[in-house]
Amino acid sequence: MTVDEQNTAHILRTIARDERIKEAVLQSPQLYPLLLAAAKRYVTGEAREDAMAVGKRLESMGYRLSVEQIGENTLDVEAANQVQQEFLALIKDCAELKAPAGISFDLSHLGLLIQPETAFAHVDELAEVAKQSGQYLMISMEESAKTEAIVSMYERLAQRHENVGITIQAHLHRSLEDIKRVAGLPGKVRLVKGAFMEPHEIALPRSTELNERYLQLADICLQAGKPCSFATHDQSLVEALKQRDYVSRANVEMELLYGVRPELASRLREQGVPVRIYLTYGTKWFLYLCHRLAEYPPHVHQAIADMFDPSRIDDAAYKVATYK
Repeated sequence: MTVDEQNTAHILRTIARDERIKEAVLQSPQLYPLLLAAAKRYVTGEAREDAMAVGKRLESMGYRLSVEQIGENTLDVEAANQVQQEFLALIKDCAELKAPAGISFDLSHLGLLIQPETAFAHVDELAEVAKQSGQYLMISMEESAKTEAIVSMYERLAQRHENVGITIQAHLHRSLEDIKRVAGLPGKVRLVKGAFMEPHEIALPRSTELNERYLQLADICLQAGKPCSFATHDQSLVEALKQRDYVSRANVEMELLYGVRPELASRLREQGVPVRIYLTYGTKWFLYLCHRLAEYPPHVHQAIADMFDPSRIDDAAYKVATYK
């Protein structure tokens, strides 16, 4: 990134965490529809039905699916119970797909910050229900302050359920130890670079060193025989994974966020690489939009165009084409 792009990314991540700005946007009859139009490049819509409609189209093109209702930091027990009911409904809807889906979520969305036992009970039930239709659960990773609680929760859940996986962020220095903690447990590892802005003392910035660490973590997982979902849109990292012959292994897939580099997803699919598309839906899209734009600030221009011409957004780029 250029210096200006780095500054833009920093501002976007700061805005994403500013509750006053978020509330101003969500309450504004002018800004809300404009930003929602931009968000729909990355978020399937505000309702579960929107995600399922997009998911069925992508599945017909040969993609695997992960699905999540966006949300985090639930602080009310009744609200956490309602979130669990939504995920139970999502599991039921995903059971109608042709192939098993990954049901993704933040533990804090299901009550981790209220009381860990609340989140554990919710996920415990979700895993049992998901197992009946062959679905699996994928615990997302959150800010570093929650990392230990999330990894510990996964260790407990993995003792009871083989269909629960965890996301590991390569940029955190602690991830080298975390990957060793989870490598011998059942369930899939989704390996990401890490989208949260963290202090340099505990995390690497986007760099060649970060890519090297990502590959190191991938190697540890594969040596342990762990099912892996390599989630990255970085072309150089994708090429490095291919050169190491990692993506041709039976327990490996690539995972890409909906709306981000669909041409890469299509190309990998054409090359015979299993590709999973990560779909999100829900009303908490503001934070998600800011993070997507922060990862690649030039997309701010695309977002502005999307606001005023939503017809620019469709799934056509995911169709397999012939590349020269």
